[in-house]
Amino acid sequence: MLYGSNLVRIPPEIGAMRSLEEFTPYTSYRVHWFPYEITRCTGLQRSTVSTRALYGNDKLRPPFPSLSAAATSTQGIDLEDLDPGVWGATVIRTCSVCDQHIEGAHLRQAWISLRTSGADVLPLLVNACSTTCIEALPVPTEGYVQMPHSGGPSVEQPPARRQPR
Repeated sequence: MLYGSNLVRIPPEIGAMRSLEEFTPYTSYRVHWFPYEITRCTGLQRSTVSTRALYGNDKLRPPFPSLSAAATSTQGIDLEDLDPGVWGATVIRTCSVCDQHIEGAHLRQAWISLRTSGADVLPLLVNACSTTCIEALPVPTEGYVQMPHSGGPSVEQPPARRQPR
């Protein structure tokens, strides 16, 4: 229960909570995305998220922040002490997709919008160890950008859904 929290991000370690059944970051308006690892929470049955605060939401279509489009060598980068404003996490140890250790690999980051439990479509940040892992990602939810992408102003999102007045 994270109702109304001041959290800015959810750590990728949430993926280890496989028996998590309910996730409620509702009115945590500083959370704009989630780690891809949340898809590992196979017991998740209910979530309540303030979707208007999320990147790429279907009502407002706020832009996704830019990620490096190219593979980034992790050599010389301390993956245990990262700037979360740049990398989205303070630590990146494993691939979001295959769970293999990333050290010495070429880190690839991508955004993907997927429906998780319930009706929520979440913008997910993927930290991948290879192009193969990016290609293994599922097809994004219909009505959202239809491929993993690197964000930024060049990403064309579908039109925002009109709201009744």
